[in-house]
Amino acid sequence: MSTSIMTVLRAAHRQALRHAFYAVALSSMLALAIFAARISLTGTRAYSFLLWNLLLAWIPYCMSLWADSEHRRVPRQWWRLIVPASVWFLFFPNAPYILTDFIHLQRPPVFSWWYDVGLIAAFAWAGCFLGIASLGAMQTIVRAMLGRSAGWLFALGVVALSGLGVYLGRVQRWNSWDAFLVPHAVLDELATTLADRTALKEAIGISGMFGALLLALYLMYMAAGAAHRTEEHAAFRNRS
Repeated sequence: MSTSIMTVLRAAHRQALRHAFYAVALSSMLALAIFAARISLTGTRAYSFLLWNLLLAWIPYCMSLWADSEHRRVPRQWWRLIVPASVWFLFFPNAPYILTDFIHLQRPPVFSWWYDVGLIAAFAWAGCFLGIASLGAMQTIVRAMLGRSAGWLFALGVVALSGLGVYLGRVQRWNSWDAFLVPHAVLDELATTLADRTALKEAIGISGMFGALLLALYLMYMAAGAAHRTEEHAAFRNRS
C-alpha cells in the first residue's frame, strides 16, 4: 500500500477517534440488528419509522464531520462553515427526538413488550449518542474560534433550543425542513403557543425536560472524554 494511501487512512482514523465514530457506528448497528431480529422473529416490520428517525439523527453528525474538516483545512475561512453548521443546527433536534418514540410502544398482543422497549431504547441511545458527539465537535470549533466560554455558551444554547425543537416536532408535528419551506407557519404557531398560558407551560415543561436530559448526557460524554485525555497524558508522562 502506497505511503499516500496510508497517510489518508491514518488521518481518517484520527478523525474517527476524535468524533467517536466507531462508537456511534456500533450503537447504530446494534439498533439495526435488534430491529432485524424482530423482523425475523415476527415476520412484521413494525416500528420501521425508527429507521427513518435514525437516518435523520445521522445528518447532524455528518454535518459536524464536514464542519470539522473545513475548519481544520482552512481555519481562517469561517464562512465555509455556514452551510454545514446551518444544516447541523436545524437537524440536531432529530437526535434526541427518538426518545419520544416510546409513545408508539404497543401493548400486547405484540411480539414481546419488553423486547420492543429494548428496541426503541437502542434507537434512542444511538440517536442521542450521535447528537452529543456532533455537539462536542461543534463546540470544539466554536472554542477554537471564540474561546472556551463562548464554546460552553454555544453548547448550552444549542441544548436549550434542541429541547424546543423536540417539542415542535413531537407536539406540534413540525419537521426540520419546515424551517426552510414554511418558516412563517412555524413562527406563527410558536407565537400562538407563547400567547397561550396553558400551551406555554406545556412547551416550557417538555422543552426543559428534554433539554435537561440532553445536557446531562452531554456532560457525561464530555467528562468521559476529559478523563480519557487525562489518562493518556499521564501514560505519556510515565513513558517519558
